Amino acid sequence: MKRGKKYQESLKLIDRTNLYTPQEAIELVEKTAKANFDETVQLSVRLGVDPRHADQQVRGTVVLPHGTGKTKKILVFAKGEKAKEAEAAGADYVGAEEFVEKIQNEGWLDFDVVVATPDMMGVVGRLGRVLGPKGLMPNPKSGTVTFEVEKAVKEIKAGKVEYRVDKSAIINVPIGKVSFGAEKLSENFFTIMEAIIKAKPAAAKGKYLRSVVLSSTMGPGIKVNPQNLID
Repeated sequence: MKRGKKYQESLKLIDRTNLYTPQEAIELVEKTAKANFDETVQLSVRLGVDPRHADQQVRGTVVLPHGTGKTKKILVFAKGEKAKEAEAAGADYVGAEEFVEKIQNEGWLDFDVVVATPDMMGVVGRLGRVLGPKGLMPNPKSGTVTFEVEKAVKEIKAGKVEYRVDKSAIINVPIGKVSFGAEKLSENFFTIMEAIIKAKPAAAKGKYLRSVVLSSTMGPGIKVNPQNLID
């Protein structure tokens, strides 16, 4: 793949063979972010697990201290008092069957997260083929199927992110924007890494953190020494 001039310039600032401390890596992410927009800082962690086995799945949620820099649009499926609760908490869209029809008939997907009360999952289930492949289907494990809709909406608005290992045993999750600065990015980084380390499955054998990489949207990957996170 042919890379642009800015990427090539950024590449000169890092040693691809070196494993950096988290602080060094974050500082390098700031230096190598040369796009003319506020780039997202992405964390990629390759784990020593086999995702094909149910007892080696790694999945959870965590509220980042400084959020992700993106305000997420939330659709809540709820009725009655729970619908009012969701609206008061700041949900962008609240309803029931009318949103199922809007999604099915109009292809409407102007939202980032879907929350549903358990009694609405029979309705939401009709959207499985649409929401599932896009990772938008509500799930109790991610806290998006709950009667505590006020808490769910407020946490998501505050910067709650979901981390989930994919088929390649890799977790990809945003930890903020370059404009946050090193201190805030560092706090977000350690918060998510602590959660991932705590989520280590008992069935996982050998080295758990295989590789940890930080990068900005348009910048090169910067390797973090996993040992710095375990010690």
